[in-house]
Amino acid sequence: MSRGVPAEASRLRVRTVDILPDEVVLIDQLALPHDERYVHCRTWQEVAARITDMTVRGAPAIGVTAAGGLALAAHAAAARAGDPAAFRAALTEAANGLLATRPTAVNLRWAVDEMRLVWTACGESPAACAEQLLARAQAIRQDDIERCLRIGEHGAALFKPGDVILTHCNAGALATAGYGTALGVIRAAQARHGDISVVVDETRPWLQGARLTAWELGVEDIPYHLISDNMAGHFIQRGAVNGVVVGADRIAANGDTANKIGTYTVSVLAKEHGVPFYVAAPLSTVDLTVARGAGIPIEERDESEVTSFHGQQVAPQGALAWHPAFDVTPAANISAIITEAGVLRAPFGRALATACAPGACEA
Repeated sequence: MSRGVPAEASRLRVRTVDILPDEVVLIDQLALPHDERYVHCRTWQEVAARITDMTVRGAPAIGVTAAGGLALAAHAAAARAGDPAAFRAALTEAANGLLATRPTAVNLRWAVDEMRLVWTACGESPAACAEQLLARAQAIRQDDIERCLRIGEHGAALFKPGDVILTHCNAGALATAGYGTALGVIRAAQARHGDISVVVDETRPWLQGARLTAWELGVEDIPYHLISDNMAGHFIQRGAVNGVVVGADRIAANGDTANKIGTYTVSVLAKEHGVPFYVAAPLSTVDLTVARGAGIPIEERDESEVTSFHGQQVAPQGALAWHPAFDVTPAANISAIITEAGVLRAPFGRALATACAPGACEA
């Protein structure tokens, strides 16, 4: 649906988000794996709702989608108000609404701030400014694909033919603009070596591994086995896993990393058994304003997502539940962070600061 993407990216089999002049088109991740259908958002409020209800999820995908939402807000504001002050006020309202949807993924704030730079610098014509914002949103989408392609190439070199890679949650095409971070590494490793296979954690309570990662690997024809989350230790202990690759929603300045709940547990198992544990993420996921993982806000979602599934109660009526959506893996448990700039190793504070020096980690 989009135009002007790199040649390799144009062959992507999964289209997560497209940004068009009058709509943002999202693959409906709530319908997968049984239905491949698309949601057409025509207002920024619809975009915000789809981020909140996890029709679209994954830190880079959320950022790209939010940029598209702001382009829609600009289009609507330019059509109804010729006053530049009212135009910018409408964009500020949309930005605040989008920022309130998911607090942990820093890519959301990064993308909103990138768009804010455009509307604060553009001229007095709301129509012209709206066109610039659309172009910037589309560029953010293309940039994400290009970053993920580079992440994949850097990460593929860490594996060898015959390796079995475990991944947690979904950090693939569905979590990005269309290629993937952790699954981008796996896809690139499979393209290079030809006989990579994957162990997929189901990832309760939303089952992103079972519903989304397994679906993506099937689309890409990469062999995999699905396991429940509490089986990971069994297979790692028995030497059935050669490496772990996960994504990230926010990386603190010292390398501590927030990712889907359960990632920390996998990192402890990997460290105990000497299995390399890699984090794959674009530099836009790095937040140098947060010194360590303890400062990363952890989203608390509704307890009903734990006590029920697809509207069906699975726990006793009245059962109380906790539902943090993310946990933090300490830098000491991470073997390397795979970015578009290369593979970063400890000490991560220095490595991240160097990688971000040209401003890659800042809006």
